[in-house]
Amino acid sequence: MDTITIHDSTFRIFLQPGEIHDAVERIARQLNNDLHDKDVIFLVILNGSFLFAADLLRNYHNSCRISFVKISSYEGITNEGRIKELIGINEILEDKTVVIVEDIVDTGNTLDCVINQIKEKHPAELKIVTLLLKPEAYEYPHKIDYIGFRIPNRFVVGYGLDYDGFGRNMTGIYSLVE
Repeated sequence: MDTITIHDSTFRIFLQPGEIHDAVERIARQLNNDLHDKDVIFLVILNGSFLFAADLLRNYHNSCRISFVKISSYEGITNEGRIKELIGINEILEDKTVVIVEDIVDTGNTLDCVINQIKEKHPAELKIVTLLLKPEAYEYPHKIDYIGFRIPNRFVVGYGLDYDGFGRNMTGIYSLVE
């Protein structure tokens, strides 16, 4: 499908499933090389990262643990900057290599909230992986270690990303038609 409609908005294909697949495999290769001898725990940010994390971790071949945190800052198609923590970090992170898995980093509010909580748990190191980064919107100094795509500051859905809960099941990523 070249376009989809969610609620009253039209979205056009932005990233094809094959492009996403190639980026996920590339990131997994980098992680396999960089973390092969580390005590790793992947911390997946829900809900949006579930598809990306599943595909990424199926291609990660080293020993690891996986945990989840659910934090939300979106309402509708705008990022209001309000963070709502729904499920916290329950893992022992001290002396571990923690890899945050995000679907998309735009302003960085969600990421900053998670990083601050993780640092309180004294990990050995912290890595950040995201499928999508919006450099124009990003407001924080945290280094993003692994990036699938740098994209313009546009609203996108699909491959886990949603518009009021809809669109996550799309295999491609779609951009809002202005």
